[in-house]
Amino acid sequence: MVDTKVTLSGLVLDNPVIPASGTFGFGKEFSKLYDINILGSFSFKGTTLSARFGNPTPRIAECDNGMINSVGLQNPGVDHVIEHELKELKEYFSKPVIANVSGFSIDEYRETSSKLSKQDQVGIIEVNVSCPNVHNGGMSFGTEPKSAYQVTKAVKEACDKPVYVKLSPNVTDITAIAKACEDAGADGISLINTMLGMRINLKTKKPVIANKMGGYSGKAIFPVALRMVYQVFESVKIPIIGMGGVATAEDVIEMMLAGATAVQVGAQNLIDPFACKKIIEDLPNVMKKYSINNLKDIIGGAHNG
Repeated sequence: MVDTKVTLSGLVLDNPVIPASGTFGFGKEFSKLYDINILGSFSFKGTTLSARFGNPTPRIAECDNGMINSVGLQNPGVDHVIEHELKELKEYFSKPVIANVSGFSIDEYRETSSKLSKQDQVGIIEVNVSCPNVHNGGMSFGTEPKSAYQVTKAVKEACDKPVYVKLSPNVTDITAIAKACEDAGADGISLINTMLGMRINLKTKKPVIANKMGGYSGKAIFPVALRMVYQVFESVKIPIIGMGGVATAEDVIEMMLAGATAVQVGAQNLIDPFACKKIIEDLPNVMKKYSINNLKDIIGGAHNG
C-alpha cells in the first residue's frame, strides 16, 4: 500500500494534488461532477479587498499546448467571499482550503489576508505578488526582492495562518525573490504563476486579447516551471508548492523530485474538468511503477547525488 500523504506547514493532505487558483473557482461547479473531497485541497479564486469586474473582453486566446488569459482578477471582493462563498463551501468541501489573495497596495494585501485568515475553512494564505503596485508606477510586487519582502512581512504580521507566496516567473532571478520572501517570514513558496504571452489575429492584424498580453499557461510551460522549482528548492528551506503545466500523475512525481511538497494543477482543469480526479486515481499506480512507497521520501530527490 503506497502512502500519498504530504504535509504543508502542519496541514496534512491526503495527497499532493491541489487545483490552482483561477481554474477551479470556489469548487462548487466541480463538486457537481465528482466528490472534490478526494483533493488534497484547492486554492480558490483570487480574492481582492474590493469587488473587481476584471479586464475587458476578449480575455482568452488559444495556443498550442496552452492558453493565454487576461481575466484581470474578476471576483466579488473579500467580504462577499466570506459571507457567501465560504459559507456555501462548507456544504460540499470538508477540508481546509487555500485562500489566494491579490492586492494593489501593501495595505490591501494586509487587510484582505487578515480577514481570510480568520475563517475556519482557510488553512493557508497564498499571496499572489504578480499584481501591479499602484504606489510604485505599476510594477509588479513580485519582480524585485524588496517589494516581495514588504508584502510578505505585512501579511505575516496580519495573519495567524501559514503564508505561502506565489511567485511570477517573469523575473531575472526567481531565487532572489524566493529568498526575500523566506527572510520576511513566509512559511512556503508557490511557483510558478503564468508567463507573459500574446497572440495576434492575422485577419484583424491586432492582438487577440483586449489587454494585448496575458498569462500563458498549459503543458508548454512545464519544463520552465520544473526548472524554477528545482532552483528555488536549493535556495530556501521552506516548503514549495509546484505548478505550471502539470497534467498527469507523472508530472506530479517529477515536480516533487524537483523539490515540491505539493503540486497545483491549473490550465488542465479548463481542458478536462476531471483532470485532478484522474491524477489522484492514477497516482498510486505511477508510484508503484517507479518503486515509490511514500511520496514524502521523494521530495527534492533529484538533488541527491
